[in-house]
Amino acid sequence: MNIYVAATLFALLILLYWIISEVFTMIFRFIGLPEDKARFQVTSLLTGCGFTTHESEMILSTKRRRRLARITMLFGYVFNITVVSAFVNVFLSLKVSQVGGYIAGILIPLGTVATLIILARIPAVKAWIESSLRKAAGNLSKDKTVNTVMLIDHIGHGCIAQVALVNVPAELDGVPLFRSGLKEEKGILVMLVEDHTGKIEAPHKDTVFVSGEKLTVFGDYAAICKTFDAKEHFA
Repeated sequence: MNIYVAATLFALLILLYWIISEVFTMIFRFIGLPEDKARFQVTSLLTGCGFTTHESEMILSTKRRRRLARITMLFGYVFNITVVSAFVNVFLSLKVSQVGGYIAGILIPLGTVATLIILARIPAVKAWIESSLRKAAGNLSKDKTVNTVMLIDHIGHGCIAQVALVNVPAELDGVPLFRSGLKEEKGILVMLVEDHTGKIEAPHKDTVFVSGEKLTVFGDYAAICKTFDAKEHFA
């Protein structure tokens, strides 16, 4: 196998890894992981490098994520063992006279996929893809009136999460923050409140939660989900 075939094979495998990584990243985003963290963890899981950092706790925080992480690792292992070996064996078995024809056949789809990757990096195209994914996530949601939660990061035994209030829970409706018992009874600290216009403010003791707001909170993930009656959504 000459250097040109080797280079083409390497480029093709990189493209395949990119496509697979994008697919699994999108799936992790559908269950509430931010894009940057989802992308890094998917790369780690697919390659089996084990470089997961403390962010791996975000994967372990729910049963659905643990199950998906297990599937991602198994898929990465199978891909590495079977697909890569198959490609190498195919190219090693080629006769010199066949190499030119196969390279010509590969360069067309290779160039097409490379063009798609470049287009996906254009801000306008990326914004359209994001909008389409959010629309698809909304259509797939069984209940559009439920509060949603996005896990941002883990710190120690707690986590930082963003809760989108579609409906204020009955026990918190019209109740000032200092009387809500969130911090004292449930160990949940409300750090920031973003209203429907995008204005962000630090809460005060008389803050009353309103539908349409987004709350940045710190506490136990399960307690946050239960207190605000929130479910994971597309991040």
